[in-house]
Amino acid sequence: MPVVHPQPPDGGWGWMVVLAAFFQSALVFGVIRSFGVFFMEFVGYFGELAGQVSWITSIGIAVQQFASPVGSALSTQYGARPVVMAGGVLSGLGMFLASFATSLTHLYLSIGLLSGFGWALVFTPSVASVARYFKKRRTFATGLAFTGVGLSSFAFSPLFQLLVDTYAWRGALLVVAGMSFNLVVCGALIRPLTLKEDLAGAGDPGGSCLGKLSTLFGLPLLFHWPFMRFVLAVTLINTGYFIPYVHLVARARELGFDEYQAAFLMSVAAVADLCGRLLSGWLADCRVFNLSHILVAWTSLTGISLALLPLGRSYPLLMAIGICYGFFSGALTPVVFSILPEIVGIRQIFGSMGLLQMMESIGGLLGAPFSGWLRDTTGDYTASFLAAGAFLLLGSLVLVTLPNFFSCLGSSPPACHGTKVEAGAEPAALTPASGELSSQDRDWPARSQDLREPA
Repeated sequence: MPVVHPQPPDGGWGWMVVLAAFFQSALVFGVIRSFGVFFMEFVGYFGELAGQVSWITSIGIAVQQFASPVGSALSTQYGARPVVMAGGVLSGLGMFLASFATSLTHLYLSIGLLSGFGWALVFTPSVASVARYFKKRRTFATGLAFTGVGLSSFAFSPLFQLLVDTYAWRGALLVVAGMSFNLVVCGALIRPLTLKEDLAGAGDPGGSCLGKLSTLFGLPLLFHWPFMRFVLAVTLINTGYFIPYVHLVARARELGFDEYQAAFLMSVAAVADLCGRLLSGWLADCRVFNLSHILVAWTSLTGISLALLPLGRSYPLLMAIGICYGFFSGALTPVVFSILPEIVGIRQIFGSMGLLQMMESIGGLLGAPFSGWLRDTTGDYTASFLAAGAFLLLGSLVLVTLPNFFSCLGSSPPACHGTKVEAGAEPAALTPASGELSSQDRDWPARSQDLREPA
């Protein structure tokens, strides 16, 4: 019989799960963010327009997000460990096959579809596992896990450039494939955890196969209106979020900077990203501000910094704006994922994270090609970065519509924490049969800020 924990342990083996998620985020989104180095190589080798080459990364991001419910459902049924290990095999295999590509279509299939599906099996279960192991320190633990993205982006951009210069892009992809296979080892570190909340819905006896499948994929959450508004906001954010990681290197080369100067821009932004994730996690876990307020602030600042990127025509100014973008974009990421259990409850974390990733894939699919199309149409990247910033600002406006967003404005932090919650309790999830929210669920932002241990 597995040990049943009344609440997330907030430590212990959870820190090993954070370590695994650290390397998983590095080998998934660290690789994606540094793929701009290959972008110019593909444009030159295949002789295609920027918009066509951009589809490689966009398909990979979109498949990673669109297939996330599959990873979530498999993790709910079989546990996160075997799912993540299988994803590691697929992601490495996709990079390996890409090194033999003779056309962009081959890259669409190998990196976009195969590696993208592997990333889907890796990322969502690993992040959800971190959320299940932590409660009071959830945002900090998530931010710590996501620092792998910042550190790897700092290291991978110049490393990939060096590999391309030494072995050409085919040899460089072989090395990236070998690195990706290490995701299998990371998956082995994710130890199963049984929480008290898991047993609440474990003994549902009846129901049709279709109903059970619907619950497994978290489809009742489609009627959870605060969750759906949150999904819309994140989709808009996702449309503009990845644009610099695809086109900032190309923008720097367009301005006349050499390839190492351009790659160094991404490395410096990655360091700022790392600092933003840690500071954001610490600030959120201090419970001084509402999580939704923090998320809106970081999202708005990221959008503004994106819109300012076209002003960076000198190298120092472009680097300064890139640092601001890296810090703010890094800060918003852990809050996006740690706020989910506050909306739907910890028992729904796999399903909600899978649906969120799937529906925001629309933004991931269209963002970079739309930016590339604007570049091909206008002749430079000014309109591309302005549009990316506008998407994030629009997403922050949607976040303002979350329940009780304005309830704590204008009052001191203690006044926002008037409701006491029993130790170990999570915000109640939606009722699967109806998707309706109780009055307590509609009050989640205020309640989420007082999930504390008793004195």
